Amino acid sequence: MSTSEKFVQMVLAIVLFYSVMAIILLLTQRLRSRAGERVQAAAFLGPSLLLIGIGLLYPAIVTAWQSLHGAALFDPPFVGLDNYKTLFTNPQEITVLRNTLLWVVLTPLFSTGIGLGYAVIIDRARFEKFAKALIFMPIAISMVGASIIWKFVYDYKAGGSEQIGLLNQILVWLHLDTYNFLLTDPWNTLFLIVILIWIQAGFAMTILSASIKAIPDDIVEAARLDGVGGWKMFRYITVPSIRPSLIVVLTTITIATLKVFDIVQTATGGNFNTSVLAYEFYRQNFVAGDQGLATAIAVVIFILVTPVVIYNIRQMRKLEGR
Repeated sequence: MSTSEKFVQMVLAIVLFYSVMAIILLLTQRLRSRAGERVQAAAFLGPSLLLIGIGLLYPAIVTAWQSLHGAALFDPPFVGLDNYKTLFTNPQEITVLRNTLLWVVLTPLFSTGIGLGYAVIIDRARFEKFAKALIFMPIAISMVGASIIWKFVYDYKAGGSEQIGLLNQILVWLHLDTYNFLLTDPWNTLFLIVILIWIQAGFAMTILSASIKAIPDDIVEAARLDGVGGWKMFRYITVPSIRPSLIVVLTTITIATLKVFDIVQTATGGNFNTSVLAYEFYRQNFVAGDQGLATAIAVVIFILVTPVVIYNIRQMRKLEGR
């Protein structure tokens, strides 16, 4: 598709949007009663709800229905909950679930912890801008790019060959045995998790640093006059004051972790027992051709994400109600 054709499609989409809005206004502009206002609101919400239904609800229902069928591409047989049984009983899939659990637990905790600690340490320091830029840089790199960088860091050469991997070269300098970081299960999964922590720590630091700076000075000064400082200042003043931002950071990183695919694909290709749910969905759907099991994995990912989102919304509503 040429650039001119794309431009024409963009113009048509804009014209269509404004045309729909104009039609709604013309049809509802004479409705002045409260019931008329409801009709007008429904008229504006209708197209949005229709698009949500077509773009989100319908695919979700179809995916859930497909997860109850077999692997055949055309006219697959109905197998009920067999795909879910396979997902939770097959040893290979259990390893995938274990890896996903490690990612979801460790990545948000360490990313947020490192970002928070870093933000507190460099707050109002003379080199604050430089320090922030240093830890923020990884988030500007794509997941694939970061994975390639760390793949070189973890690189291993057998048979006494010259090491090009940073970590193994350090081991050589220390006169220690070299180690294949991406081969041994389950440690290889932990080394892959380090990559995402390296990326997300900058995001956590940026959000939390802004929240720390937003803490009113009078609260901090009052605490200092009462003799609060150091760890107590952090525990009783800083953390409670930035709690909304902590929740946002934790939930955002958790959702991103559940969808992690690029790092596993680039670093190990899912080999050596490093696969996670998002990568397993890709492998089952596009490599093994098992659409039933793939859609079951997609449903499980959706189920895991849902309570995180609900918790985030509830916490935000509680904070808004204060």
